[in-house]
Amino acid sequence: MRIWASAKASVSACSSCGVGSRRVHSRYDRRVADVPVAGQSVVLWLRMRRFFCDNETCPLKTFAEQVDGVTSAHARRSPRLRGMLESIGLAVAARAGARLAARLGLITGRDTLLRLVRAIPDPPIGTVTVLGVDDFAVKRRHTYGTILLDMATHRPVDLLADRTAESLAAWLRAHPGVTIVCRDRAGAYAEGARLGAPGAQQVADRWHLWHGLAGYVEKTIRQHHRDLRDPDHDIPRPDPDRVAPLDVEQVTIAADIDRVETQAVVVRIREHYQAVQQLLAEGESISGISRSLRLDRKTVRRFARATTIEELLIKQRDGRPGPLERFKPYLHERWNQGCTTATVLLAEIREQGYTGSYPALTCYLRPFRTVGAAPPATPAPPKVRDVTRWMLQHPDDLDDHDRDRLNEILARSSALERLSFHVASFAEMMTGRHGERLDDWTAAVEADDFPELHSFTAGLKRDHAAVVNGLTMEHNSGAVEGSVSRLKSIKRSMYGRAKFDLLRKKILCRF
Repeated sequence: MRIWASAKASVSACSSCGVGSRRVHSRYDRRVADVPVAGQSVVLWLRMRRFFCDNETCPLKTFAEQVDGVTSAHARRSPRLRGMLESIGLAVAARAGARLAARLGLITGRDTLLRLVRAIPDPPIGTVTVLGVDDFAVKRRHTYGTILLDMATHRPVDLLADRTAESLAAWLRAHPGVTIVCRDRAGAYAEGARLGAPGAQQVADRWHLWHGLAGYVEKTIRQHHRDLRDPDHDIPRPDPDRVAPLDVEQVTIAADIDRVETQAVVVRIREHYQAVQQLLAEGESISGISRSLRLDRKTVRRFARATTIEELLIKQRDGRPGPLERFKPYLHERWNQGCTTATVLLAEIREQGYTGSYPALTCYLRPFRTVGAAPPATPAPPKVRDVTRWMLQHPDDLDDHDRDRLNEILARSSALERLSFHVASFAEMMTGRHGERLDDWTAAVEADDFPELHSFTAGLKRDHAAVVNGLTMEHNSGAVEGSVSRLKSIKRSMYGRAKFDLLRKKILCRF
């Protein structure tokens, strides 16, 4: 649809100085695309005028008139059409946006949409008093960026191309006025906030604190995995009369060690243990041993604290259930039915998904042959993750079955009972915002024999002020996490083909 028109105003204002003029210099034809009508594209054919500027101080001698809402300097689209195309580009990006625009009567190309989106000016940031900081993956495990959020309006104010302390510090110096920084436990953001806004209070997010505690609780439960099994239905042990020279418990430990001796990982454990102990005797530090043997410092520390190699091997056995664990009830049932051939049992459990070895099966069945019977088939012990979930969940939210199973486990394991008490104390402190109790809770945990939780408390001490603020103040990073989720959705809609500047523009202008 073509529309021919001309401006009828007798006076036009200069685009440079704003002084009105009546003297016409010349006329020219101009074509401007406008919004569609009834699904049809519209083109305005305009007869425009050029005026003399009568202001002697103005650098322009002549200027072209503009019609508000219809034309702008050097533009072939009306402001209304440009706004529609920008909205489509921000919503569905290039190819999909071009297809949608064609259905609406807007003739444009994918590259044009991208150019329009990139040309949109950034929204003004203003003064941000409470800032939320979090990272996001541009390319997972390779490239990461940082999103900054105004916690008062829950709107992103900027995106940084990396997640380093220097970038955050530079942004904070360029935008003074931040008094509170909400962040996760990342050390780079803590350092960046300290350098860029020394007077701002840092607040560690409560969800990240709870999530971190959950990981250490799961590791602790794995160390006490044997406590999850009902001792009344455990595998039979050899008759004490047949092993008189040794204690029954020693026979059990020796059997457990024999089972893992054939594993390749045990060979590495022995070699590393001997190397670590030798370097310690020579006066080498933990960090030096870590560099020499190319081991993690936590691994070196664990090997250094172990008094004997058997202690490490037993932990290796008890750390997590093996591939045979979930097939034990079936083996008990089949043994009591009279099937005592290991090869037959191996074939049966292989069909059910067993991936372990034949020696592991024969080692497990050996006590059955010694005693002459297997204990009654019972359900497998609960999974470590299930017990972790029960322990971390509020008791009122558990059903009766899960609550009873958890109470049974805590009743026969004093270690897990103490662990459950520490978890409940931390949950009460976090939900009630009793940050003043943190030091007492940390001291109580460190007085108990939970090495994994000791690592958690050590991390809390390194970030003590932010953790106390997180457990006391009302601020949290929930809005930042929600923005990161929306950012991921926008990033996926671009199919990974656009650059960071386009992603930044879509995030800042679309929210």
